[in-house]
Amino acid sequence: MAKNQTKRLRPIQLQADYEAVIAAQSFGDYWPANPDYSTERLDELLEAMQATQEAEVNAANALSAARDAAVAAEWALHNAVLGLKEQVIAQYGSDSDQVQALGLKKKSERKRPTTRRAKDG
Repeated sequence: MAKNQTKRLRPIQLQADYEAVIAAQSFGDYWPANPDYSTERLDELLEAMQATQEAEVNAANALSAARDAAVAAEWALHNAVLGLKEQVIAQYGSDSDQVQALGLKKKSERKRPTTRRAKDG
């Protein structure tokens, strides 16, 4: 048995396992002492593995779709808020308290531009 059974197996190992199960099915005289290793049990385990892999792919696709929907909803809200800010500036003016309530700076609170003066040498 493997030591660390929490890590994924490499695809090459899974392919080798699959091929071993197929090969064991062709043995006409294979009757293991332990029924856990019978070809019927191996078939069940193979089908269970394939079903869980399919479920994993479906879950990953669902996650991707949900992520795309969330991104679209975030951008829709963000663009609406940008439009809201433009409308508030247009309605109340760029120096109003409403502009400040939205988290923007009032026009009167902006830092005045300064000119650079050359140093006399």
